[in-house]
Amino acid sequence: MLIIRETDSAPVLFGKEYADPQGIKMTKRKGIPMKLLRRDFLKYCIGSAAALGLEFSTLESLKKAFAATGAPPTPTYPISGDIYTTLDRTVNPYDSPPGSFPPQQGYVPTIPPCDIAEYAANSYGEWNYVGGEGDVLGVPYVSPGMAQIPPVIGPSLTDPSQCAMLLSFFTISDIHICDKESPARAIYDGYQYPEPKIPNPGKGGALQPAGNSSCYSGITLYTTHVLDAAVQTINALHQQAPFDCGIALGDACDNNQYNELRWYMDVLDGKWITPSSGAHLGAGTIDYQKPYQAAGLNKSIKWYQAIGNHDQFWMGSTAMTSHIRQTLVGTGVLNFGQVILNPAFDYLVPDWQATFATRGNYMGVVDGTTENGTIINAGPLTSPPKVAADPNRHSLTISQWMAQFFNTTSQPAGHGFTQQMVNEGFACYHFYPKADVPIKVIVLDNTDKSGSAFSALDQKRYEWLINELEQGQAADEFMIICSHIPVAPYGQQSTPEPWSIWNPYCVQPTTETELVATLHNYPNLALWIAGHVHRNTITPQPSPYNSEYGFYTVETPSLRDFPQQFRRFQIVRNSDNNISTFVLSVDPAAAPLPSMMASPALKSRMCAIAAQQIFANPAQQGPGMDPNSCVYNAELVTQLSQLSPGLQAKIMAISPVVSSFKINGNAASTKSRTVTLDNTVVGSTPTQYRASELAPTFNSAAGWLPYSPAPSFNLSSTPGAKTVYFQVMDGSGKESAVVSSKIRLAAAV
Repeated sequence: MLIIRETDSAPVLFGKEYADPQGIKMTKRKGIPMKLLRRDFLKYCIGSAAALGLEFSTLESLKKAFAATGAPPTPTYPISGDIYTTLDRTVNPYDSPPGSFPPQQGYVPTIPPCDIAEYAANSYGEWNYVGGEGDVLGVPYVSPGMAQIPPVIGPSLTDPSQCAMLLSFFTISDIHICDKESPARAIYDGYQYPEPKIPNPGKGGALQPAGNSSCYSGITLYTTHVLDAAVQTINALHQQAPFDCGIALGDACDNNQYNELRWYMDVLDGKWITPSSGAHLGAGTIDYQKPYQAAGLNKSIKWYQAIGNHDQFWMGSTAMTSHIRQTLVGTGVLNFGQVILNPAFDYLVPDWQATFATRGNYMGVVDGTTENGTIINAGPLTSPPKVAADPNRHSLTISQWMAQFFNTTSQPAGHGFTQQMVNEGFACYHFYPKADVPIKVIVLDNTDKSGSAFSALDQKRYEWLINELEQGQAADEFMIICSHIPVAPYGQQSTPEPWSIWNPYCVQPTTETELVATLHNYPNLALWIAGHVHRNTITPQPSPYNSEYGFYTVETPSLRDFPQQFRRFQIVRNSDNNISTFVLSVDPAAAPLPSMMASPALKSRMCAIAAQQIFANPAQQGPGMDPNSCVYNAELVTQLSQLSPGLQAKIMAISPVVSSFKINGNAASTKSRTVTLDNTVVGSTPTQYRASELAPTFNSAAGWLPYSPAPSFNLSSTPGAKTVYFQVMDGSGKESAVVSSKIRLAAAV
């Protein structure tokens, strides 16, 4: 595992040579980690019960210890150093065993994925950064032509800072918050990969590994910590260039459990997190089990939620049964027989009904008292294993799942869902993220309600989607569809894949080919943004009517699996009045903590990279993606001429509008010459402002300054009534109308 060794100069990481976000060199070392000094442990493990020299057998005792010192006012695991995007530098796995990365047919891993302690010795999970000062950049933007696959690699067409910013938002997806101690998971079918092997009827009965990284990955120890690091990174980017909103694309939970969803919500809300369940073993000593303070998303950022298959179904693969529901909250570990594959497919699609009808193997749980999460209670045991029951592990109906989004301190209430939607169990809606900008976001539930991991649209959801597109086109709105599962991703260009809308389990009102053809009837549709496949691929969908027009399928990677990133989107009116959407991947910032073990989010990166190298997941690869970092940054151009005439006129007319301007929050008077110019701007995003007490035409002294929603301003020294004039300008040079506000400067006493 990743260990930082104390030296006289800088921390040293047990791995090959690295550079952390602060430029600290970290070098691969062999041998036994040095003993951590008590004074250093006390200094850096803020709030840790172990730092108090105490041993606890129950979580309640641990809570009392935390109460004695008070909950930390700042995050337990703060990110540090500068924030980088993948334009600047990227995480670069290296020294992979031959054949593992990128994946090659016939590759067999040298160790099972559960052997975390041996990752480094077997060249798994090791990485460095590529890019940075004095080096080449990370992964630059490319400009994929609508009819060109793979995309043309070349310089960016546009500088977003010189454009009219119409919308800035982030997407996160497939966080898979995991209750690693749940007795109803499928750990056994993955933790000793490539064992067990099972016969595949689609390949003549040939033996193939049954499991994948969805069944087991070392990252399951740290899923809440990764989300916390991503949230802090989003907050830091928001300070540099504000987000208008965020969109979560589903699979917040891993196993449709109440406690998983609450951890997800509570991390985003910035609450105290207890990332363990049942007996809460190891909560006083083991890093991934220790309670901690989450940072919480900046309260000014509204975020919206889509639903995924893992949010609704057991392991995202099958509808909950009464047996699984009882196992979730009980003391017995899930037991079922050898995985039985559906003979209708030549790839691994389990027939879960047949599998669950037999018994033979206990699925196992994580032993939270062990440093690397040893798997126990797994396999063909002679006596039934027992665990501590926990009612918070209960499964959720779709209505119960949506209802939890009203139990939050962040905005908006419900995060897109309404009470009517909760009552009906219907998780589709639309929203308008920004005033005076005609952008409509359509959030579509395209999960298969029969319980598979395939996508599906029943008649009601299909008709709802078409109605939303009809209304958006008629209203001259720029449209974005967000769903959990992508439409027509690159792999399906040649062969249907289980994450496409093609679904053998249910009858649908349309095929995927027919759906894509229908979508092209709405030229104001520019993007279909999704997650589910855990990759960065972007697929142009050219129009059959004009190959230069169309929309893009943009996939957001997973925070669970490599490359373990989220995406930033910036939609701009560029210099030739076309619309450019800049799609950028970002690694969650996770700096190592001095003189102690690496922060959990940093350790998770090693586990995510190792899982990709061991399981050799082919889904991580695709056209346009950097083969080592699995990053795909792009500028996606939507021709202005493609859009309806009414939308073209609206886009051309967009400029910044100062909708509110107040001095010191609309105070009547002030004793200080230095005041705050509180302002709200709609329309295009401002990049500069100017202010003056002189005539509203300003003068040469009132130069343009970097924009702020609350800049300081020095009033002239003479007491009396003051009028301040204020104006903003966007990146394309369009200026707002001049506004003004008054305040009285009191005479000095």
